[in-house]
Amino acid sequence: MTQIIFYIFGAMLLLSATMVVVIKNPIHAALFLVLSFFSSAAIWLLLNAEFLAIALVLVYVGAVMVLFLFVVMMLNVAQQKNEWFSSRVSGSHIPIGLLVSLVIFFELIMLRFDILQKHRESFFMLFN
Repeated sequence: MTQIIFYIFGAMLLLSATMVVVIKNPIHAALFLVLSFFSSAAIWLLLNAEFLAIALVLVYVGAVMVLFLFVVMMLNVAQQKNEWFSSRVSGSHIPIGLLVSLVIFFELIMLRFDILQKHRESFFMLFN
């Protein structure tokens, strides 16, 4: 029974997180983010991590999301022109993002396979 509930909340979490990114209305995106916070809190409750679940609900849903919704409603984003996507040079940031992603990926690979093991001692000697 617990496994079925886990899969239901996991599917709800994946769907709501996808909707946060895909949906165009910022108010609806924020509400889907609240739903994803609640579903991840439910998963943490299933894993007997009650403190993390309550902290997630109180801190993120109770404070951060209310503040985010307040700012979005005050800025009135829906009535402004969306100039970000109508720019002629909208693809100029993609190579920089790919470069940063590749650097992070190779750093993770080097950490995983412990390639930097022989340089670790000399690195720590510099900062101690």
